[in-house]
Amino acid sequence: MLFNSYVYIFIFLPASFAVYFFLNNRRLAIAAKCWLVFCSLFFYSFWSVRYLPLILVSILLNYAVGTVLIKKSLFRISQKKILYFGVACNLLLLGYYKYADFFISNVVLAAGFHMTLLKVALPLGISFFTFTQIAYLVDCYRSECKEYNLLNYALFVTYFPHLIAGPILHHKDLMPQFDRVKKKVLNNRNIAVGLYVFSIGLFKKVVIADTFAVWANHGFDQAVTLTFFEAWITALSYSFQLYFDFSGYIDMAIGSSLLFNIHLPVNFYSPYKAENIQDFWRRWHITLSRFLRDYVYIPLGGNQRGELRTYFNLLITFLLGGLWHGASWTFVFWGMLHGMAMIFYRLWAKANIQMGRALAWFLTFNFVSISWVFFRATSWGNAAKVLRGIFGLNGISRHSIWAVEDFKKKMALLMAVGLITFLAKNSVEMLKDFRPTWKNAALCLLLLAIGIVNLTKVSEFIYFNF
Repeated sequence: MLFNSYVYIFIFLPASFAVYFFLNNRRLAIAAKCWLVFCSLFFYSFWSVRYLPLILVSILLNYAVGTVLIKKSLFRISQKKILYFGVACNLLLLGYYKYADFFISNVVLAAGFHMTLLKVALPLGISFFTFTQIAYLVDCYRSECKEYNLLNYALFVTYFPHLIAGPILHHKDLMPQFDRVKKKVLNNRNIAVGLYVFSIGLFKKVVIADTFAVWANHGFDQAVTLTFFEAWITALSYSFQLYFDFSGYIDMAIGSSLLFNIHLPVNFYSPYKAENIQDFWRRWHITLSRFLRDYVYIPLGGNQRGELRTYFNLLITFLLGGLWHGASWTFVFWGMLHGMAMIFYRLWAKANIQMGRALAWFLTFNFVSISWVFFRATSWGNAAKVLRGIFGLNGISRHSIWAVEDFKKKMALLMAVGLITFLAKNSVEMLKDFRPTWKNAALCLLLLAIGIVNLTKVSEFIYFNF
């Protein structure tokens, strides 16, 4: 089910909200939780019910392994072996559905013999609920989890605002909130703030992201060659599409969750304002960065084993981060680019070489935008096509695939959205400053109205593919 759909906005969300607080008002707290789990599973299986058993089995298995890790004396088997078993089960599940064909195709290429691809459909949200549960198992092993009942754990994993595309939740972010008494009572401020941030996210997605999606798709998927201006319009369109699409989703997730008095963690904080690559990753997909730091980079040794080992750990972490996004060498290469950029930044900072803020921002933004080409490209040739245009190898003609007036409109909109992105407050800052005034109410209604009018477009969130 899409957040940007009539069925979600006018049926699913109001019904979930109304019944949840009706049950809590009758002091039926367990029934209210059961209702949220049911709603979340319905939300997950709305497209296809065939993957419902998959997520249920995953929940039961991880809950059982987590319980064994918490109750350390339950079995005589080594705790580390139990953890390895649980993590391996999660990775095998993810590997089969997401990476099996990638592995087969590379074996075929390397060995030169024929193997039939499995062509397994990727279950929605599998990367997100797998990472969430791996983190839970590791924390159980580290004795950082208390014992939770199965209902709380199921709600933690399936909670519909974050289930399909994040943010990647830590159990401490969410599970304690479900048992707080004040969370079970209607909160008018949370409702107002939730609707406000939801309207911002809806506008970001259906008005801004989906507009840029048309231009990015045209440049990447339809154009045979791209000139300098066309390639930059294509690359920048994708940069803005990806940001407004994913941050728009997160805003709608945060807004939906606030209606239930549940606070989700911040996942974006103006990443395109970053003045270095390290700062970018502190602002972009923050919960993924936190997961990779806590469960990959630090266990590898972090920065505690010397400079060379630190650089190696950074590179491995970003290579895995790239592979997590998709079963393609272009994703791995994208991860490698960011890993190398992080190493270069550390060397630059260590040398204490000063650079003006404007130039630092300019270089960071352009590096990120150019590296997104590999993130978006469907093949090496597809990436090379866009890069040839970016570096002016196909000339600088400005209207071979777009008419002059159309070109001017695109440039004007890119500049306008760019200025908003770089200079205006982000949604997190807007929430901090939120006051229940008529002005904000009018803005909320306006954004909702514009978003709802544009719901007739066919669109899907980019991160549903990951």
